[in-house]
Amino acid sequence: MLHFSLGILLGLAACCASLDNGLLKTPPMGWVPWERFRCNTDCKNDPDNCISEHLIKAMADRLAGDGWLRLGYKYVNLDDCWAANKRDAQGRLQPNPERFPSGIKALADYVHSKGLKFGIYSDLGSKTCSGYPGTTLDTIETDAKTFAEWGVDMLKLDGCFSNSSIKAAGYPKMSAALNKTGRPIAFSCSWPAYEGGLPPKVNYTLLGKICNLWRNFGDIEDSWDSLFHIIEWYGNHQDIIQPVAGPGRWNDPDTLIIGNFGLSYEQSKVQVALWAVLAAPFFMSCNLRTISTEAKNILQNPLLIYINQDNLGIQGKRIAKSQHLEVWKRPLVNGQFAVAVMNNGTDGTPKPIVTTLGLLGILDCKAGYKVYEVLEKLFMGTYKLNDPIRTKVPPTGVVLFFLRPLC
Repeated sequence: MLHFSLGILLGLAACCASLDNGLLKTPPMGWVPWERFRCNTDCKNDPDNCISEHLIKAMADRLAGDGWLRLGYKYVNLDDCWAANKRDAQGRLQPNPERFPSGIKALADYVHSKGLKFGIYSDLGSKTCSGYPGTTLDTIETDAKTFAEWGVDMLKLDGCFSNSSIKAAGYPKMSAALNKTGRPIAFSCSWPAYEGGLPPKVNYTLLGKICNLWRNFGDIEDSWDSLFHIIEWYGNHQDIIQPVAGPGRWNDPDTLIIGNFGLSYEQSKVQVALWAVLAAPFFMSCNLRTISTEAKNILQNPLLIYINQDNLGIQGKRIAKSQHLEVWKRPLVNGQFAVAVMNNGTDGTPKPIVTTLGLLGILDCKAGYKVYEVLEKLFMGTYKLNDPIRTKVPPTGVVLFFLRPLC
């Protein structure tokens, strides 16, 4: 039986200036194709899974029709490989005509007709990561205007085939160009991921002023090893990256890979629990046409989404770590808390834990708290500050508690 002494109070995020576009006051939610569909352009032999307007419309239909939109999943975002191999005669980016015959504006209009928002991808370099035309310093304003005319609601700007000086000039320039269009376009920056994610190469004060969200780290892969590596990076560097996040400016540990091939059921719960505690964007990258009932139930858990979308916007922190157990805590509105206990061991035996509200540093309400197990949708009971809270955590699994004060 493991007992934790967790008298570490979670500090509030420092107040920083943020991008003045009024967007993404809570972490964005939606769907992107990259992790599941990558750069599949073979529409002749694989028409249902290639990067095309058909795929984007199909996912928009599923978001609108299968209960995702009402829970907050509202962005449908293109990633790489949508563009033609060269710009048009006016120097503008254009879509591949075979895979996007109706054009991007018509596609955005279709997405909007479903009550959803539409996002697009470009790269601040000579070409995108997959070799399509990039956005160079001299085309930033042209591309920003083009995206606005198309009805784009979010831009992800990658950083392949570039260098540090180009990024330092280009990301602020694109931010200004997007705002200049007069259309509200959320700005997702990949800048820090290409500079190691940490100061002094990464200036998070500046990022908070020009971007709504940013990738700190490399791409997630469809595996437990990749997921766990990202979680550990965020925990190991939380003193640097946690204070810079907040409403309108979010650290982005990359997409939710639940519903694909690499994670078990318990591991899938780990990702959503930690992403909720981290106040991370909830961007799914799976096939919504074939997603399993188990995966769908995880991703459509209302209390999980309530935690992720908390209006305080404070990113949670890891407050304890042993050989295999980690405890993460996030303060929420109205004196509420979320606490995740992760077991990263693989030995096959669920680990019993015993803790108390007092040991977790949750002391504000002397009358006690109602405790819920979020992912199992269970009300565990009402606990005073020193009452033992007992549970077991499966290997490569998690328990996510929601605590509501009686005060």
